[in-house]
Amino acid sequence: MRAVIVDCAIYRDGRRTEGPADFSDALAQARESGDAFLWIGLHEPTEKEFDLVSNEFGLHPLAVEDALSAHQRPKLEVYDDSLFAVIKPVLYDHDSDTVTTHELMVFMGDSFVVTVRHGEGAPLAAVRRRLEADREVLKHGPTAVLYAVSDAIVDHYIDVAGELQVDLEELETQVFAPSGTDDSKNTAARIYTFKRQVLEFRRATVPLSAPMARLASAGVPFVQKHAQPFFRDVQDHLTRANEQVEGLDRLLSDILSAHLAQMGVRQNDDMRKISAWAAMAAVPTMVAGIYGMNFEHMPELRWVGSYPLVLLLMAGAVVGLYRQFKRRGWL
Repeated sequence: MRAVIVDCAIYRDGRRTEGPADFSDALAQARESGDAFLWIGLHEPTEKEFDLVSNEFGLHPLAVEDALSAHQRPKLEVYDDSLFAVIKPVLYDHDSDTVTTHELMVFMGDSFVVTVRHGEGAPLAAVRRRLEADREVLKHGPTAVLYAVSDAIVDHYIDVAGELQVDLEELETQVFAPSGTDDSKNTAARIYTFKRQVLEFRRATVPLSAPMARLASAGVPFVQKHAQPFFRDVQDHLTRANEQVEGLDRLLSDILSAHLAQMGVRQNDDMRKISAWAAMAAVPTMVAGIYGMNFEHMPELRWVGSYPLVLLLMAGAVVGLYRQFKRRGWL
């Protein structure tokens, strides 16, 4: 069981204190104290391992099922003895240009916080250290943990959105590169792949708006009233991240439309060039075809200068067509 417990500590009056090694005894101490709470962090527990925690903390079976199965949408659920929140951290890999979403579940109740992580995203060690260094915030109990966790994840959304914006500008440069260069190859595939990454990002950020708005309002059990301004700040940052993501999605759609329009223009140019060369080839072919029918009675057939005259006629027709197409920009 210790393998899945990342950290377990009692916090009293904004300070970390050494408690019993058994978290059930630690929870009893925290509740007896009245001004303390227990924070236990788990990483990908099995059903058997999590049963020990859920039974001790009295977690709702539906919330436990969600925490074990993962693959949940960001949400906020209130049960009789606890509050359950799902947040999806994101990671962006520059080498593969992929956005990966992970999951973080937070159980909050009477004198306890249980965090359950799935995946490698959003390690909470840095959040815990930052909270332990800010005693005034940590005094607010489990609510401070939920705020610090959500604030750290949402701030990282903004960082990832900025990184995506930089990569999108590079993609935009490639899309509008001169035709025939290496940057113009497989452009549509790159745009589509990038759009899928933005969609994956939106699945983490957009559904989180409703839970954050609910936490920023009054009347949520297990959340202290004076924490509303802090959650409103998180909601403001989340709105900013969502606006950036929506802007990226719209810009990608515009870039894809522009690229398809460019391809259409280039295809039209190619078709005009092909048509122009076909027309220039058709004139001498037609004249040669007429004089190649081997009839005895044909105009100018027995003239001495007929052969060079016909050649000049064909050459003149081709040159005239070439100049006409060139003037119109077809060639």
